[in-house]
This record gives sequence, structure tokens and C-alpha cells, in this order.
Amino acid sequence: MSQDYAKDYERIAGAIRYIADHRLDQPDLDAVATSVGLSPYHFQRLFTRWAGVSPKRFLGYLTVQHARELLAQDASVLDTALDVGLSGPSRLHDLFVSFEAMTPGEAKNGGAHLTIHFSVIPTPFGPAVVMKTPKGICGLEFLDSEETARARVRIRWPQATLVEGREPGLAERLFAAHGEQPIRLHLKGTNFQIKVWEALMSIPAGQLTTYKRIADQIRNANAARAVGGAIAANPVAVLIPCHRVIKESGAADGYRWGSDRKRALIGWEGAQNAL
Repeated sequence: MSQDYAKDYERIAGAIRYIADHRLDQPDLDAVATSVGLSPYHFQRLFTRWAGVSPKRFLGYLTVQHARELLAQDASVLDTALDVGLSGPSRLHDLFVSFEAMTPGEAKNGGAHLTIHFSVIPTPFGPAVVMKTPKGICGLEFLDSEETARARVRIRWPQATLVEGREPGLAERLFAAHGEQPIRLHLKGTNFQIKVWEALMSIPAGQLTTYKRIADQIRNANAARAVGGAIAANPVAVLIPCHRVIKESGAADGYRWGSDRKRALIGWEGAQNAL
């Protein structure tokens, strides 16, 4: 995945921020393009190259009102009949993701006796750090700098042997719409957190749900607040898709890696399904 692709995200993030702030005005292409300092022609090309669909179709996935309409219909699927034009079935690449929990000893001792390989990769949503043990990915986080990434790894795994390196093709594999080989995760968390993360992994790309629905799914209807805490503690962005959980009001904020990025992920997945 090229550095240019990551730079594109910075421009797209600015456009998403503008749309969120002016959503009640339903800004047109010219207004959004001007907000990021591009001509409508170049902005249209950038958006289409980044998302694979036109800005008009893409923006349909990003509006809070759209999310409210879905919830009001008691539907979390970005339905094909909606004006955003989704025409194909969800690409359930999350079905290719499986995980095993760490032993209590591994979780308690900060990774002693574990070797963790980590690398900083460019993604469509900005740079990220990926952490892997021999059993699978134990962390995927978006970051502000490589220095932040290194510090974050050491905070999470103070006793582990850390090895920094590069793995060609890793970004493409993690952010593919689907894959032939399963992606394995190696996670540490409480029993409750693991249950919530399992529930998140059952949400297909292109669908949204709420904290309350996750609580109902794990058969703990009164635990919506605790569900929110478990989601906030998710150590693996995208593969454990906490970005697909929104508030009952339909607001798509409260994401640990930024509300703009959350809206971008939702829109990008919906756009990929439309291809």
C-alpha cells in the first residue's frame, strides 16, 4: 500500500470532517472540494480512486441521518434499496478471522517469554502499527508517529521480547475486502471482553449495530455501558470491527482512533461492497 494512499486519507479525513460539520446543509461536490483545497474535478478523481465509487455515493454512507434511518427501520444492513446504491452482498472478510485467547499467565505477566514482532505500515486510514506473536496478531492500532508506535508496544508488552521489522504485503492482506488465508489473532482480555470482541467479529462489513444490540447478543441486556468499555479496550482495529458500533441516536463518534476515521471506515466498507 503506497505512501500516496495514506496521504490521500488525510485529504479525505478533512472532507469527512467538513461533511460531518455541515451535514444538515447537505454540501455539494463544489463545497466539499473547496474545503480541502482541491478543484471539484481533482477531488472527484481522488475520492473515486480512494473509495472506488463517486463522492456522491460514498457520502451517503457517512451521514448520521442515514444511520438513524437504518435504526428506525430496525435494520443494520446498508440495504441495496437505499439511495447510496449498494448493489452487492457484503464481503464477509471477517469470517476469515479467528482468534485464541492468551493463557492467564501470558496476559498477567506482560508478555514474558513471548516474542512480539511489530511493524509500522501505511494504510488507507493513516499509518498503523501491527503487533504479532507466533500465534497471530495481538495488536493493530492507528498512530500519530513511529515513536508513538514504539512507545505503545512497550507499554502494552513490557516483559516481551520486541522485534521491529517490515513485512511486505501485510497492509494489503489486512485491508483486503476478503482473503483466501485465515487471519489469526492472539488476544489478551477478560472473559467479558472476549465475548464482546467475538460479537463484534460477527458483524459483516457494510453493517452497523449499537451497544445495546451487542449487550443483547451476549445475553447481558443491562451491560451496554460495560460493552462500551470492552469495545474501547479493543486492541485490534478493523479486524475486530468496533467501528461498526454506533450510538442509539445514530451518531458515529466515540472511536478511540478518531471519529473521522470511524466514519471513513464505515463509508469505505460500504463503498467496497458496492463494487
